[in-house]
Amino acid sequence: MSALPVLESPSDHALAAAYRSGDERAAAELVRRHAPAVGRFLYSSGASPDEIDDLVQEALFRAFRRLDSWRGEAAFRSWLFAIASNVLKDEYRRRKGRQMVSLDDRDLPDRADPDADLAATETGERLRRGIASLPRLQREVFLLRSQQGTGYVEIAAALRTTPGAARVHYHHAVKRLKEIVK
Repeated sequence: MSALPVLESPSDHALAAAYRSGDERAAAELVRRHAPAVGRFLYSSGASPDEIDDLVQEALFRAFRRLDSWRGEAAFRSWLFAIASNVLKDEYRRRKGRQMVSLDDRDLPDRADPDADLAATETGERLRRGIASLPRLQREVFLLRSQQGTGYVEIAAALRTTPGAARVHYHHAVKRLKEIVK
């Protein structure tokens, strides 16, 4: 019994080149491949869950408008994260710190251990707020490293810093987040 051949999916570089040549399907594939990670990045950076879809969409619009500026030194996803970070900063500036709070009634599902669930939820929210409160470079290095498993060399290229500085930012971020979660 022979194994079916594994079809390799095109690289981000190949998809970007195809899009530049007019292939809209290449853009759709890049969006399918990276939009969920951009959403997680934005949420972890402090974006409101209600705004994630709009922010992801805006980040992708900006990326495709400026696709020629991606030189490929950093991974496409890292480049998208840098754009998404700028979109989030622009949104914070636009709102000037105002935060919308939903007034919808939300029923909590019945849980076997509500105290443990509450403690986990509170810890998760403290961690999320802590990540959002980190200085920009610490936050971006931490998220690239912890969520995406990106190496320090690639992080350095994406954020225009050095691998050593990326390590230091990651170390300080972890130290600060441990203090917040305690």
